[in-house]
Amino acid sequence: MPRKRHHKPLLLTDDERRTLEQWARRPKTAQRLALRARIVLACAADETNRSVAGTLHVSSNSVCKWRERFRVGRLEGLADEPRPGVARKVTDEVLVDIITRTLEAPPPHTTQWTTRRMADVAGLSKATISRIWRTFGLQSHRVDTFKLSADPQFVEKVRDIVGLYLNPPDHALVLCLDEKSQVQALDRTRPLLPMRPGIPARQTHDYIRHGTTSLFAALNVATGKIIGQCHRRHRHQEFLRFLQRLEAQLPPTGDVHIIMDNYGTHKVPKVTRWFVRHPRYHLHFTPTSASWLNQVERFFAKITTQRIRRGTFENVRALETAIEQYLSAHNEQCKPFVWTATADAILDKVKRFCERTSETRH
Repeated sequence: MPRKRHHKPLLLTDDERRTLEQWARRPKTAQRLALRARIVLACAADETNRSVAGTLHVSSNSVCKWRERFRVGRLEGLADEPRPGVARKVTDEVLVDIITRTLEAPPPHTTQWTTRRMADVAGLSKATISRIWRTFGLQSHRVDTFKLSADPQFVEKVRDIVGLYLNPPDHALVLCLDEKSQVQALDRTRPLLPMRPGIPARQTHDYIRHGTTSLFAALNVATGKIIGQCHRRHRHQEFLRFLQRLEAQLPPTGDVHIIMDNYGTHKVPKVTRWFVRHPRYHLHFTPTSASWLNQVERFFAKITTQRIRRGTFENVRALETAIEQYLSAHNEQCKPFVWTATADAILDKVKRFCERTSETRH
């Protein structure tokens, strides 16, 4: 007959019981720690190891192990013990040297570090260098571009345009106007291969050009509605025709604030005289090299991604038809773009970036 094993009673203090119950109930507790807490609580209720194992669906050896670990080390005994392993080969000094080399300057006669080149210099493997770079978010092969506006009225124009977005004038329309010029009608040399499980859609890298068109568009900031028109050329004559269409589709009364860039077509004498003859239009020009302030650019990015870039068009008329259909579908379910950045936040960010670029100038 097997001998019945007697275990020492497990006594818990009020603080220990409260902590164990929190570990067992809290959703964010690691599952292994929550299970250990439930084992100790059940053992403290004077249950046998066998009954605790049956209730919690674990082995009797596990119950015995965590009962004893808690009896000896209390709450700290339920934590995982440090596991043995191979000592780290890359010392802190080597790690600092690799990061410093990566950040400060490329190797001689090249523009960027590669894992192979850094591995040769540091005396480590390419996999180790790659792991270090991933850990610290270093991507030597990538480079982004930026452009700072040199407009002397940059601050004033930013405050003016952002003010229209965040606090538009009462009983007035705010329109973002611009042209997406030279949109190419591209046709692929072979039919598109549709997407399949595990395989993306495929198209030939070469194409046939069938001409270009330009999309003139005005975005209503309050509603997200687009008034658009395609023209084969991009001159002030086409811009005037678009303004006439704009005038015909807008309410006959009320002020209209137009945000647009400094493109030469917008400032020719004939266009200036048109705005003089229509005094209800108030012009707000974005700073030079700051097209990101014009919300219609966000719509241009959207139509490019969703309709133009992967489209195939056998002629310019097919491209213009596709654009017109997209505009109609967009306006049926249009939503405004939400602008959240204040002028102060934008100017502070530009200031910090200018300070960084001035510090890194050689």
